[in-house]
Amino acid sequence: MKRIWHIWQRFSKREKGLVVATLVIFGVVLGKYLVLDRFLERREWIRSQLEIQPQRLEKNLRYIDQKAEIMAGLEKARAELKSLEPLLLTGDTPSVSASDLQQTVQGLASKGGTQVISTRVLNPEAMGPFTRIPIQMDINGQIEQVASLIQGVESAGKLLVINELNVRSLFTPVAAARQPPGGQPPAQQQSLRVSLIVSGFVRTQPPAPSK
Repeated sequence: MKRIWHIWQRFSKREKGLVVATLVIFGVVLGKYLVLDRFLERREWIRSQLEIQPQRLEKNLRYIDQKAEIMAGLEKARAELKSLEPLLLTGDTPSVSASDLQQTVQGLASKGGTQVISTRVLNPEAMGPFTRIPIQMDINGQIEQVASLIQGVESAGKLLVINELNVRSLFTPVAAARQPPGGQPPAQQQSLRVSLIVSGFVRTQPPAPSK
């Protein structure tokens, strides 16, 4: 501090004036940045809030006026969700629900006469309050049998959806016991190789409470 004072004493009056003017300018700039700019920003924010708040208040009042209508819509949605409960798959876990879905679709396939070649369980997908349980199946069958299976899935007692359907045509010659000379060649029987993804739904289980 003494060193600074000695240096200050060596300055002439003109140099001291320049130093004081520099410090004053620096103080004004610093004060503008720390005080004036923030004050102006605060004032602008308050003005914008004063413009927005009446609009929010008016919007909230409209919601309050529509409370009865909103509550009626909410109750209707809850009733619709409740009505879907019997159409959901059974099981407390996705694997158990997937097993229920496999049995349902395999039963429909056997009823329609189609042959189930393979079945694979896909990853479940959360969809709001429900979880989608998809399985992929490869089947063989005639056109009428495959159409009967699709119709059975869509009209099943559970809420089932066909998400993907890939069809490939196969021709299998029908053997003739003894073809008479000059007779018609053996007919060909058209069958289909179908790969489809069928999904069912379960209600999403709430997470277990932490200990």
